[in-house]
Amino acid sequence: MDLSEIRHFERDVVVDHLRRGLSAFGVPAPMSLLEWAERHFYLSAESSYVEQAWRAWPFQRAIMACISNDDIEEIDWPKAARVGNTKIMLAAIGYFAEHKRRNQAIWQPTDDDRDEFVKTELDPMLRDVAAMQRVFPAYLARHKNNTLQQKKFLGSMLHLRGGKAAKNYRRISVDVAYIDEADAFDNDIEKEGDPIGLAAKRIEGATFPKLVVGSTPKLKGFSLVDTRTQLADERFLFVIPCPHCGEHHPLTWGGKDEPHGFKWKHNEDGLPDPDTVRHLCPHCGALIAQGEYLAVWERGYYQNEDGNILLDADGTFRDREGNRQRAPRHLAFVNVWTAYSPAASWSNIVRDFLAAHEKALAGDMSKLKTFTNTTIGRPWEEEIEKNDADELRHRAEPYALRTVPMGCLLLLAAVDTQDNRLEITVRGYGRGLETWTISHEILYGSPGEDEVWRELEEILFETEFQHASGQTLRIAACAIDSGGHYTQAVYAFAEKHSRRKVFAVKGASGREKHIKNGAQKVDIDWRGRLKKRGLILWHVGTNLAKDMLHSRLQLTKPGPGYMHFSNELTDEWFKQMAGEARAERHGVHGREHRWTPLRKRVEAWDCATYLVWLEAQLELVRKTAKFWDELEDKVQPLVGDLFTQPKTESQEAAPAVLKEKREPSPLRHTPQKPARASGFAKGWKR
Repeated sequence: MDLSEIRHFERDVVVDHLRRGLSAFGVPAPMSLLEWAERHFYLSAESSYVEQAWRAWPFQRAIMACISNDDIEEIDWPKAARVGNTKIMLAAIGYFAEHKRRNQAIWQPTDDDRDEFVKTELDPMLRDVAAMQRVFPAYLARHKNNTLQQKKFLGSMLHLRGGKAAKNYRRISVDVAYIDEADAFDNDIEKEGDPIGLAAKRIEGATFPKLVVGSTPKLKGFSLVDTRTQLADERFLFVIPCPHCGEHHPLTWGGKDEPHGFKWKHNEDGLPDPDTVRHLCPHCGALIAQGEYLAVWERGYYQNEDGNILLDADGTFRDREGNRQRAPRHLAFVNVWTAYSPAASWSNIVRDFLAAHEKALAGDMSKLKTFTNTTIGRPWEEEIEKNDADELRHRAEPYALRTVPMGCLLLLAAVDTQDNRLEITVRGYGRGLETWTISHEILYGSPGEDEVWRELEEILFETEFQHASGQTLRIAACAIDSGGHYTQAVYAFAEKHSRRKVFAVKGASGREKHIKNGAQKVDIDWRGRLKKRGLILWHVGTNLAKDMLHSRLQLTKPGPGYMHFSNELTDEWFKQMAGEARAERHGVHGREHRWTPLRKRVEAWDCATYLVWLEAQLELVRKTAKFWDELEDKVQPLVGDLFTQPKTESQEAAPAVLKEKREPSPLRHTPQKPARASGFAKGWKR
């Protein structure tokens, strides 16, 4: 281009081109997220009641300052509705992309949630915030750099993922990771761990790692964000000065039995009047109206629970004397609930509560739960069903593992697969489905290698367990978990040993109808067609199976359904048997009662679940007294329990005693029978 042609360009156009061309060589002046947002951020029409420029509320400013503080690595925010979490997260995405040029990833609970977030929140922001167009030239184009899964900016990348699949946490290395609505995620992602832990792995190695977790808390004991909040180095509350006495305090819901918090009057008819709601100051007892709160909220600040660390709006930490303090590595913002928002009317909050309370009095707790979660921002507490590890350990019995007590007539096994090991529980069954834990083995090694499967074959098909009668028993049938990363290896093993009653199983939680929750063929030939005699994958109704397990564990006396445990089992094993709890949760099909992990490792509990399915598959509950009589004939001889009384010379020389007349009761445990040869497992038929 000839220099004379420059005259034909507008001066502003030339300046703009020069500025864009030289921007790659410049270093922008340092700016906090709050400063960036107030200069650039914009509320789009698709995601806001009013399209307008951003103005942060007082309780939002310190949160934003901490997000942009490189000394703070982890931030948790158990939040209520209408407090601006989504807008702050959008502003942070723009800030780290345009100003810091850092790679980011955000996980939503599902792929559908991700898609909706991109279409209704992210894309409008990228369109309307002018600063983003400088680093995202493809913002209006259908381009590989502008998809639902990724946004490629100049100098950085944003990954967008659903949180259901473990693969969505792999092959990503970022500086900043966001988990949005953490309590809507599964607690364990395909047996690889909780979603927050998986996301944290993606920022390992970053120069300035940042993990931001925000969520409406759901159920106490199952809330990921509530659990993380308890682990934070410091927890901060937003406190406001009382317009009457000047003392700072947080806004709280309170309650009728609390001396502070929200209070309201009743009208002449004795009905509550929401329009009279006030907040009672815990220091002077003055009643504060919403208008009075909004008149002083600019003078509010955050303080930790002990009140000895203050956090200013610019992100400065200081003690009561004003001395600067080092920022904590991991902090949480708590008690940020709807009453703080100027977009919410206090009187309407009370109306929502009264409507929910009326429903609760009629037996419907759903609206009160929703109010607690979304308005107050607290997890709902309710009675949950779970087992107690200490109680199970206390009732353990003094019999040796890998030995079979009297009354135990049949051995079954279940295998749980992990990435680096197999875990096997062997359980013995007697009349009335009374059971004994015979062993729990751990075979270390990758299920992708042959060695660990050879070790499993040795246990399942070659190991003879010593019975108290003097006989030896082998395992009669086995269920193997096919979930995880080694599904095909499990299929191959199950197909190889299908004639030995080895079943490949997979848990199916949700609206299952039976413990035996159906089956499907999974084997295909080289043409991609299902084999006529291919392997069958059996589905386990896990919630129903765990319900049955839990009910059996509540039995306190030996007899039908009672579960015996050896005192040689480890403390970890008992903790795993108590590692899940049953509670009501909101699922895709409405309210459901689901068993949810309380800890990461629950392999013993999973094995017990597969054993419940296996006994259902073999229809043990339907076996007649004749079936158990025949097993007794083969297993339990006339002589007594060899594990509790040693043989004497007279016993060894004693002649055989005639059989007693047998009562047809299926609930007898140790009838005396003459000795028979073992090895019943091989020839056992259903």
